[in-house]
Amino acid sequence: MSVKSRGVIERSLSSFVDALQHTFDAEEIAKKRGLLQRLDPRVKILSILPLIVIAALTRRLRVVIALFAVAIAVALLSKVPLGTLAKRVWLAVLTFTGFISGPALFLTPGRAMYSLPILGWSVTAPGLRAAVYLVMRAETAATFSVVLILCTPWSNILKALRVLRAPAVLVVILGMTYRYIFLLLRTAHDMFESRKSRMVGQLEGRELRKMATASAGVLMSKTLQLSGDVYLAMRSRGFQGEVYVLDEFQTDWLDWLMLALFGSIALLAFWFGR
Repeated sequence: MSVKSRGVIERSLSSFVDALQHTFDAEEIAKKRGLLQRLDPRVKILSILPLIVIAALTRRLRVVIALFAVAIAVALLSKVPLGTLAKRVWLAVLTFTGFISGPALFLTPGRAMYSLPILGWSVTAPGLRAAVYLVMRAETAATFSVVLILCTPWSNILKALRVLRAPAVLVVILGMTYRYIFLLLRTAHDMFESRKSRMVGQLEGRELRKMATASAGVLMSKTLQLSGDVYLAMRSRGFQGEVYVLDEFQTDWLDWLMLALFGSIALLAFWFGR
């Protein structure tokens, strides 16, 4: 087997394993005794969701920075490793939003701050502020969202959404999508592992493309068949569109205290970010 073909398969297997490992890490974080882990899931959603919306809509950069500091503080109090946030959230969001906001550095009119040596393009002060503003808004909203998900089991999030009157169809779609993602990863991992164990000799570029196309087709076929089987199994067990979770939610003084605190932060951010 050539180095190229071996690299394609091993990289695919490594990406599948990494995705599954992220799930295990999230489950371990959700079991810790941190701030958010102790709160009722309904309170967590009611507390974090307004901060996400305000971070995405506020017009003041200093308010966004303050909310980002609050998100980091919540993550630390909830025992979420900052390295996990850096790898899963901050670098990815910075890359994506940086690519989008990059042209604003040079195209926004205003006072020039720096000129690129070779190209001669000038970075303007309003352009730099606009780029930083966009990146910080995305980083803050993503940090709040990921911290909420990492500190709460997915089933509890779905039940809390349903208790808060989210549409049943939306909750079912979120639940099924979450399950199907990992089932799809497991199926793809098994397919590539089986393919790797049976490969002898070298594969050229044409054979590699043919193998990738055939694997994608087989995976799609398995997914369609599995979706039909799951639907029939759910219908045979009396599924009528409602999702039931056995965990019962209970609120105490800490939940109400944190709800009041997060609500106050949201009101202040809304007031100063207008």
